[in-house]
Amino acid sequence: MLTTLNTSYTDTRAADLAWALGREPLPALAALDLELADTKLQLRLLGASHQVLLEEERGICSETVACIAGSSTPLPLGVAKRVDDWEYEFAARVEVLSPGTFKGRAQELLALVADHPHGLVGVFPGSPYAFTALLAQHHEGQVHWRTWHAYPQDGQLVATRTKVGVHVPAAVFVN
Repeated sequence: MLTTLNTSYTDTRAADLAWALGREPLPALAALDLELADTKLQLRLLGASHQVLLEEERGICSETVACIAGSSTPLPLGVAKRVDDWEYEFAARVEVLSPGTFKGRAQELLALVADHPHGLVGVFPGSPYAFTALLAQHHEGQVHWRTWHAYPQDGQLVATRTKVGVHVPAAVFVN
């Protein structure tokens, strides 16, 4: 699903992005509700980037990657932790691209996500390549999502990958 976001472009630098786990739902400019297997997932576009809310019978997990006022947790390269009964894995990278390469990559991502039934992309006013995109899937009992945050003025593309699955306790062997 492609949408034009009626807001100013507030997260204007990749370096300003922060990561948070477990935040309450923030006001969304656009949202896509999905049901993947027994998991309810809401992909949310914020004025300052994205939030994903995952809900199962075990509880709720939320991930926020955005310019968060007062946040002291910068965007990490990777996180792996247990959240209630889930194993949560997150990875992020910042790509710096030449103007031509950036434009081509942005067009590919916009086409991929806009037409995908589990995709949500919001384009900010001022540039067709200033966007935040989210794409989700369910695979082998786990929920995965990828996001892209595009900063055309700097040629930067922030890509994240998240995987959430049920925690499987280690087997105990008795002799």
